[in-house]
Amino acid sequence: MARTLRLLAALLVAVLVVPLLAGCVDERANPPAAGDGGVRVVATTNIVADLARQVGGDRVEVQALMGPGIDPHGYKASAGDVRRLREATLIVYAGLELEGKMGDVFADLGTRIPTVAVAEGLPEDRLRAVPGFGGRFDPHVWNDPDLWGRAGLRLAEALAEADPAHADAYRARARAYHARLLRLRERLRAELAVVPPRQRVLITSHDAFGYFGSTFGFEVAGIQGVSTATEASTADIQRIARLVADRGVRTIFVESSVPPQTVEAVRAAARAAGAPDVRVGRPLFSDSAGDPGTPEGTYEGMLRYNARAVRDGLAPAAAAATAR
Repeated sequence: MARTLRLLAALLVAVLVVPLLAGCVDERANPPAAGDGGVRVVATTNIVADLARQVGGDRVEVQALMGPGIDPHGYKASAGDVRRLREATLIVYAGLELEGKMGDVFADLGTRIPTVAVAEGLPEDRLRAVPGFGGRFDPHVWNDPDLWGRAGLRLAEALAEADPAHADAYRARARAYHARLLRLRERLRAELAVVPPRQRVLITSHDAFGYFGSTFGFEVAGIQGVSTATEASTADIQRIARLVADRGVRTIFVESSVPPQTVEAVRAAARAAGAPDVRVGRPLFSDSAGDPGTPEGTYEGMLRYNARAVRDGLAPAAAAATAR
């Protein structure tokens, strides 16, 4: 009798415990996917994060270290940022020294975690050289939709390596996104065509819109250089004020991630030089996109907004007539 009871107890344990153990084994063999995609991407700016979402789709979970209005040129990684980067499957940043102060962090983590700088590896003959900085290039490549689409193709290869089972899907999404950006570029060129040649002078807080100028046909002058880490000098203020006076520029632009003081200094210097009062146009998004959930919170929405802000600021009468 006792032996029978022991056998029944053992059988009961097997019936109750084995399925639980099997469940545990299954869970270890198939860990929960990140965002139903399995690839945890940590990006630097919200512009780079948007690119990762467009190319990765629902296969990726994306975190951006820098939100709206954050200037990446002087950004320093916090301890929390480093922790998030260490937990990533893939680290994505712009490169070309945009995130200048994070270079050592990327170099260190890149020995253990896959890391990709999406602006590096683009055709050098399409990049803007920075005068006086031997061999360095302007990192603001997203202001050329074609180059940003090519950056997406580069990112697709990094995602394909991190998640080989879905490599074809990443490549297909990147190609489709690139094609969409080229169509957007042509639509914006048509919208900006209302700005007369003499008025196609775009003055901004810092030199972030050179690619925009070459893509859409504007002469671009930044008060500060390519990086906001270098402060504008009195000579810079006077140089831009003379340009405003000589070319009859009526609108200049501040940027969402750069303090407005230098733009106001140019306005004052231009008035002192006898130029008519200069307007300040709607703020442009340069190094970061807008708030999440707004049209400007995506790269495409940001580019569309910037183009229309430039059009309305430099040719308000023509823009109003076109809108009617």
